[in-house]
Amino acid sequence: MRLILRDADLTGWTEALEALVEGDAELVSFWGDTGRVRLALGWREESALDIVSLACPDGKFPSVGAMHPPAIRLERAACDLFGLTAVGALDVRPWLDHGRWPVSAPLGAATPHDGGGRAYKFLTAEGDGLHQIPVGPVHAGIIEPGHFRFHASGETVVRLEERFGYKHKGVDALFSAADLARAATLSGRISGDSTVAYAFAFALAVEGALGVTPPPRATKLRGVMAELERVANHIGDVGAICNDASFALLQAHGSAWRERALRASNAAFGHRLMMDAIVPGGVARDIAPQGAAAIGEFTKSLRARLPRIVKLYDDTASLQDRTVRTGMLSKALVRQFATGGFVGRASGRNFDARREYAYAPYDGQGFSVVTHAGGDVNARVWLRFGEIEQSLDLIDALLARLPEGATLAQLPEAKEPREGFAFVEGFRGDVFAAVRLNGEGCVARAHFRDPSWFQWPLLEAAIEGNIVADFPLCNKSFNGSYSGVDL
Repeated sequence: MRLILRDADLTGWTEALEALVEGDAELVSFWGDTGRVRLALGWREESALDIVSLACPDGKFPSVGAMHPPAIRLERAACDLFGLTAVGALDVRPWLDHGRWPVSAPLGAATPHDGGGRAYKFLTAEGDGLHQIPVGPVHAGIIEPGHFRFHASGETVVRLEERFGYKHKGVDALFSAADLARAATLSGRISGDSTVAYAFAFALAVEGALGVTPPPRATKLRGVMAELERVANHIGDVGAICNDASFALLQAHGSAWRERALRASNAAFGHRLMMDAIVPGGVARDIAPQGAAAIGEFTKSLRARLPRIVKLYDDTASLQDRTVRTGMLSKALVRQFATGGFVGRASGRNFDARREYAYAPYDGQGFSVVTHAGGDVNARVWLRFGEIEQSLDLIDALLARLPEGATLAQLPEAKEPREGFAFVEGFRGDVFAAVRLNGEGCVARAHFRDPSWFQWPLLEAAIEGNIVADFPLCNKSFNGSYSGVDL
């Protein structure tokens, strides 16, 4: 991956936005920083990551979302946290700030606020017989909080609008001035089901900033962990999707195999989610003496059982009736939003950070990216099946070639500020990390972009024209992270 760092004036900023509009570049992320905003662009033809910075001495910047709608929510979050103003913005409503914080703009001027709450104006839909259905933020299931506002005509969804921020944890502020050990711990807790992916991304960003190469054994173990996390989440999701179509049998299979994946992870790395296992420089602990055997038994068993699970899904006509052509998502929208993961690949976008921004251990692993053209719930199920098979093969290959040696490289002391950037392909898609070190062994600023930032808005598009009863099915087929976007 070629990295470009540049400070732009207004002309350069406008040119960067025009590259997004024209489709020459893809939006990777947008975030606020002290006295400036930053825009990350991906130039796939050149395998380049372009970080464009614009100074905001008066607290204002030309809106990115006004020209490129996928940036709107990231822009709103940056304005909430830093008290910035996006000039010409299409949507100036707060995103993270519900008015309950004791201060406004906590990373900017930090002005006191009474915490009394703020009114939030949802978008409207007009027509005869339309009615609203509010759902959440508290849900019947054991899931994270989020609000969904439906406009419906009878049972048909005309508009869906999401509102999040209920899981806001102050992630950006917590990273500020944290030492690397504390920051590594925090990274693994941004979105718990992707703890490996986030810790991996943070570690790669820090290693890039410090010029550190982890030992070969550590990179292989990181890959094993990442693929185990992918398998556990994918097989659990298949069951959960089918359960939302009232097919509990596959839910039982999915839950049982997810549990077996978590037990194998615990046997190998001492934690069911493998939390705190990946750190800058390598891995915090080596694989247990019997860990490879435990993982090998799991992959062998699931590989033998998976065809029967697939057949059960494929042969159940009542289930196909619920998933086929439900929650259709067009390739054009996926391309516009540069949507990664199974959501993007199930609508034909051939992108995988393990290949596009090749990093160890994937730079030495030849594999094809699994894609599907269907764009519906059914395609997102089949995409998961394909990636499970691929991950099982990768796990076995990585363990078969696991070298001996050290698992942790010593980090040098950086005497001046440095920056590092990284992509990691989590189970939902590409996790982006930007880390700036202060030259004193601590983090000055860290920004993480979950793939759900670009997937949640497309759920609103996918549900239009479907019946309200199919929303749980569509929602679970996306399985966006609430915590990952609430920061």
